[in-house]
Amino acid sequence: MMLKQLFKPSKTLIAATMVAVAGFGASTPSQATERLAFSGGPDGGTFQYFSNGIATRLSRNLEGVEVSNMASAGSVENLRRVNSRDADFGIVYSGDIYLGQNGKLTEDTRKYRNVHALSYLYGAPAHLIVLDGSGITEVSQLAGKNVAVGPAGSGAAASAQRFFEGAGLWDSIKPQYIGYNQGASALGDRQIDALWVFAGFPNASVIQAASSNKIRLLQVFAAAEQGTLFTDHPYYAQVTIPAGTYSGVDYDVVTVQDSALWVAGRHLSPEQVYNSLKEIYSEAGLKFMSSVSQAASAMTIDSGTMGIVTPLHEGAKTFWTEHGKTLTDAQQ
Repeated sequence: MMLKQLFKPSKTLIAATMVAVAGFGASTPSQATERLAFSGGPDGGTFQYFSNGIATRLSRNLEGVEVSNMASAGSVENLRRVNSRDADFGIVYSGDIYLGQNGKLTEDTRKYRNVHALSYLYGAPAHLIVLDGSGITEVSQLAGKNVAVGPAGSGAAASAQRFFEGAGLWDSIKPQYIGYNQGASALGDRQIDALWVFAGFPNASVIQAASSNKIRLLQVFAAAEQGTLFTDHPYYAQVTIPAGTYSGVDYDVVTVQDSALWVAGRHLSPEQVYNSLKEIYSEAGLKFMSSVSQAASAMTIDSGTMGIVTPLHEGAKTFWTEHGKTLTDAQQ
């Protein structure tokens, strides 16, 4: 049974959590505890670090709120959980929200309209890793090869399919639906030929792969530019993983990224969302998040609405407009 089902708030509890203070002020000391669920990601993935960090910070500092971190396959599962209220918060790629709201997810025409963005967390670049001695130096050489693409239902697997379809290779590779840590081990044991990791850098699983073998990161952007990725999925952007980010990779890697977004269900009150953003985007909150993951250095007031091409939650609209943001038509 899902955590959300176990702790379904009563009307009295919901009323107790509403705060009748202009600007969505702090919660009252006498309110009962509201238990919320945050759907994160697989072990070793950046999603899990962020979800655990945000859940911990909110539980410690928002009176009357307890947020539990949930393991997850990743972006697409988080979208579905939040949409169905099995989770209250989640981390979802901007592309998956966009596709989900328009009924264009792979083999899924359902429209996920109950998931609203709160903020940009970080850019999630694609890493495509092979062993340096494999002889594979170009993406096109992966035809016929075993490629770990992430767990089934994850944002990593969805992004891998989009990339390889755009490059005309999806029907040629042999996708293996395994997680990052398992994929790093399988690459070292030569059970797979390549590992796709779609996460902020430096990523723990890529570090793991590089610690015991000399690896090569393929130039993903060049292959994407030659194909149809940017035409089919315009929310992807070019990004560079600097030389030296990973052991033995002494060259810049030009790749593509999606934006990892903090999201919430439409069922959460504007007050709850506003107060959550206020806590995490405080000076102390951002300092804490940076201690949780190096990728959190991308979290700033300036970058707060970056990469969001779908509607913001009402509480987020209030928070960001108060901080001087002009919302786009898509974010309204």
